[in-house]
Amino acid sequence: MRLTDITKEGFDKTQWIDKGYLLPNFDIKAVRDKTFDKPTWIHFGGGNIFRAFPAVILQDLLNNGLYDRGVIVVGNYDTEMIESTYHKYDNLCLFVVLKSDGNASKRVIASITESLRADINFPKDMERLQDIFANPSLQMVSFTITEKGYAVREDDLERGLYPKGVIGKVAALLLKRFEAGAYPITLQSMDNCAHNGDVLRDAIYAYGKAWVESSVAPKEFLTYLQNEKLVAYPWSMIDKITPLPSPEVQHLLQADGFLDADIIKTKKGTLSSPFVNAEETEYLVMEDNYPGGRPPLDQGGVLFTDRNTVDLVEKMKVGTCLNPLHTAMAIFGCLLGYTKISDEMKDEDIVNLITKMAYNETIPVVKDPGIIKPVDFLEAVLKKRLPNPFIPDSPWRIVADTSQKLPIRFGQTIKEYLEQGMNVRDLTLIPLTFAAYARYLRGIDDTGKTFEPSSDPKLEELQSLVSNLKVTKESHDMSCLKMLFNREDVFGVNLYEVGLGEKVENMTAELYSGKGAVRKTLHKYGGIN
Repeated sequence: MRLTDITKEGFDKTQWIDKGYLLPNFDIKAVRDKTFDKPTWIHFGGGNIFRAFPAVILQDLLNNGLYDRGVIVVGNYDTEMIESTYHKYDNLCLFVVLKSDGNASKRVIASITESLRADINFPKDMERLQDIFANPSLQMVSFTITEKGYAVREDDLERGLYPKGVIGKVAALLLKRFEAGAYPITLQSMDNCAHNGDVLRDAIYAYGKAWVESSVAPKEFLTYLQNEKLVAYPWSMIDKITPLPSPEVQHLLQADGFLDADIIKTKKGTLSSPFVNAEETEYLVMEDNYPGGRPPLDQGGVLFTDRNTVDLVEKMKVGTCLNPLHTAMAIFGCLLGYTKISDEMKDEDIVNLITKMAYNETIPVVKDPGIIKPVDFLEAVLKKRLPNPFIPDSPWRIVADTSQKLPIRFGQTIKEYLEQGMNVRDLTLIPLTFAAYARYLRGIDDTGKTFEPSSDPKLEELQSLVSNLKVTKESHDMSCLKMLFNREDVFGVNLYEVGLGEKVENMTAELYSGKGAVRKTLHKYGGIN
């Protein structure tokens, strides 16, 4: 059983059906041909969450005859993945849903019709991208490039129309669209960062302004980018746990006779596979702002609403009911030697930590968005999603880029306390998580063994601030912590200015006080009722 067999003439479905694999229920070639001629949707960042969620929504529309075009995927940071994960398998992938009852559903996804590399080393791909952006049929450009993908570097702005960053490349492609007729378009971020549409908009504007000021582009181009009746930047909230490809799932598929179950590691370290495994629960809420129209994604389960409701849902998820709990679990999980999130949910101290953090410290400042109830969402997280033993998610994956996540996942909650006149000093478990991060940065677990922290753009810089700290029962100078906990860029606030600095310092000292101190400190504070 190979994915590439599916698009061949005379394909025999029998074995696939007998093994319980669901196959595309539409004319793949016809959809590909129509998408090539009149594309409506192109997506940058074809990682696991895209293949397991938006691409599956589109697959459902195609299967049910509700739409007639697919989506085109573009890789930028790691173009090798486009070759090894997309081209090699004719842009098909296998989607495996891991249910909490131990069952797994397997579906072949064929909604991705084309895959391209946004890289000048692949001139044919770049020419095709320019053609797509110049086509009036294009309605939506979406992104799952992680928070750091939106960063704009000064040296990239100075490269003119040949930037290296993905947003810069999109801005250059938008210039082609402007020159072709200034056609309407929606730029839809699907990344988990607060007000993601504004983050994307500001990054696009930065390139437009730089190019106008340097006479690389006409001033009318910036006017085009700033006219939301032509170029829209709606907000969204996406939620689905999509771990790295699991060896357990790989073995399950191989036992079926599925031969395309390789787990691939690129030269840049990206782990991918022609299969993607994910949980069953999912949410996608988007602001309905599409000046040039959009695919009927609402018929596939996307919740379209206004900007304020998206904001409330995003704050509920990112600042309360999932992301902060994930980050706290990831930090403590690394320190306590866990390799699976589901195993952490058997640890009473960790369950107490995240449960009490949610109910006692984060939910009190969250407003009910209406379309999804915070308590219902949280109950699903604590009782169904995180304990699912068949979701092979790891603290090492989640803890990556934590310096970029803390300001969003915890800093915003602290700001809400201040804005609502609540006492920040009443917080205990959020400060404890900050303190644990200071211990995590040192790369020493609770048994005294060293470990390599996950990738993070500020890792070396932050590690240098705690490099003199020792895990010992003997008292020693911990004044270096002031250089860490005053970092508003890391924690969202200056912890000393809001009255939490000394509290976090003291907790950090406890976490460093010898072997077993992490467990002892977690139990001490997590056990507070």
